[in-house]
Amino acid sequence: MTSPFLKVDAISLTLKNEPILKNVSFEAYPGEVVGIIGRNGSGKSMLFKCIAGLIIPQQGEIWVGHFAVVHERRFPPNLGALIEKPGFIGSLSAYKNLKILASIQGKIGDAEIREALRIVGLEHAARTKVRKFSVGMKQRLGIAQAIMEKPNLLLLDEPTSGLDADGVAMLHDLVKRLKAEGVTILLTSHIREDITALSDRVLEMESGVLKALDPASI
Repeated sequence: MTSPFLKVDAISLTLKNEPILKNVSFEAYPGEVVGIIGRNGSGKSMLFKCIAGLIIPQQGEIWVGHFAVVHERRFPPNLGALIEKPGFIGSLSAYKNLKILASIQGKIGDAEIREALRIVGLEHAARTKVRKFSVGMKQRLGIAQAIMEKPNLLLLDEPTSGLDADGVAMLHDLVKRLKAEGVTILLTSHIREDITALSDRVLEMESGVLKALDPASI
C-alpha cells in the first residue's frame, strides 16, 4: 500500500490564549487532491501555515515525506505553497521576484522560473514590475512561485481568488496535471465547483476541528 506523503498527527495550536487548531489529524497520499472547506477564521490557513513550518503548533507532529516539520521548525523541502494573498516586491519584475525566492533553496535556475511563468500565462509579463500587475496577475504569479520548484506537496489556499475565467481554467488544468504526476495537493476554496471538480476527498474545518465530509453534502 502506498504510504502517505503528508501526515498531520494530533496538532493543536493556541495563539493569544485562543485555541486555533484542536487535535487535528489527517493524511494525504501521492497523487491525491484533498479539499478543505470551512468559514473564514475556521483555521484553514493556520493549518496550511503549520504544515509549511511558518507557525509551529504547541502539540503534535507534521510529516512531509520523512521531514518532521514541528521538530525541525522550518519550511520543509519538496513543498510549494500559496497561502492567503501572495506578497511580492512591487518595484521588481515578476522574473526578479521569482529569482529571489528561488535563490533561498538554490534548487532551480532560469529555465524552471521561465517555465513556471509560462504555465501560469505570465511569460509575456516576465519583465514587468509587479506593482503594475492586476490582482489576477499577482495571483498567477503566486501560483508560479508555488510550483516552480516542482514540489511533491502543494498547498493552495483559495488559489482561484482574483482569477478570471481563463485563470480558473488554467488552475484546474494545472491541478489535474500535477495530480497525474503524483503530486499531493491540499486545496481550499469558497467556490463549491472548485472543490467538487478537483478533490478526491473533502474535509471540513469548523472552529479548529477537522472532520471528513461527503462531497455529495457540499
